[in-house]
Amino acid sequence: MTENTEGPFGPRRYRAWNEHVKTRYGGRVQKVSIEAGFTCPNRDGKLATGGCTFCNNDGFTPGYLNRRQSITEQINAGLDFLLRRYPGTDRYIAYFQSYSNTYGELAHLRALYEEALAHPKISGLAIGTRPDCLPDAVLDYLAELARGHIIELEIGVESCNDAVLASVNRGHDFAASVDAIGRAAARGLEVTAHLLLGLPGESMDSMLDGARQMSALPVHALKLHQLQLVRGTAMARAWQRDPSSVPLLDEPACIAMLADFIERLSPAILLQRVGSEVPPSMKLAPAWNVRLSELAPRISTELARRGSWQGSRYMATGSTSTGAKPPPSVLKLVV
Repeated sequence: MTENTEGPFGPRRYRAWNEHVKTRYGGRVQKVSIEAGFTCPNRDGKLATGGCTFCNNDGFTPGYLNRRQSITEQINAGLDFLLRRYPGTDRYIAYFQSYSNTYGELAHLRALYEEALAHPKISGLAIGTRPDCLPDAVLDYLAELARGHIIELEIGVESCNDAVLASVNRGHDFAASVDAIGRAAARGLEVTAHLLLGLPGESMDSMLDGARQMSALPVHALKLHQLQLVRGTAMARAWQRDPSSVPLLDEPACIAMLADFIERLSPAILLQRVGSEVPPSMKLAPAWNVRLSELAPRISTELARRGSWQGSRYMATGSTSTGAKPPPSVLKLVV
């Protein structure tokens, strides 16, 4: 590899979701977030209580949302906000984002989804959920909707390591994700999987092996999130009591780790996100704060420095190539 080799994806150096969408639909597709009153089985007592130790939904809920409004009213409020921010957008999809948005009776799900789809500005749905909240009847219904609408099914995998999933009170194992992704893809549904990199108990090797494991699944796209400690979560409280219980990546190591992961990821998988950000008022740690709009270019710059790109260290067998070795990414504690 040489310094001026961009690989198959141009200066960005990875297969970006936004570029794919613009090509596929002839322009930008924007998500309008909705709070539909769902919960999760590890919150309501079915599996556990308290939810995932890292989770506080207020950390990623847009400010324009008013949970007391109807689905239609929330869409109208979201459109008012987004039309000012993204005036050239051609298509909008309703984003059922908070908690597990397939966790309920099918009749109830139908009513919520179909109210959203009845809005004249809405072209489809993005539905965030857990792998253990996707019975076949729900997948069959979503496949039916996908015949006439954009349907994006977002499944929270979070980690490919069962011990880590148990330690964060996730309530399911990686096999549940493999099963749900397979059943959804078999129906023609496009799955976006979420991974949260840097959870306690993950090693660098286990996180990077997650790229291999996700590449072996019929995943259409991937959202990567770096661990941030959000106020009001069990993990944040544990860190306050004992910072050594939650090792955190410092800024250079996080950039390097994300680049390492992308190098090992199948080039067939779209990257919808390469990181995330929490509102400063809710973020407890780490102390460094790279805005999401800055993070993607930083990763591209790191890949360019290495002369690498998405999949440059990926092989279909699951092994990695013997190309140029990137600099080591080392977990460092940030206080």
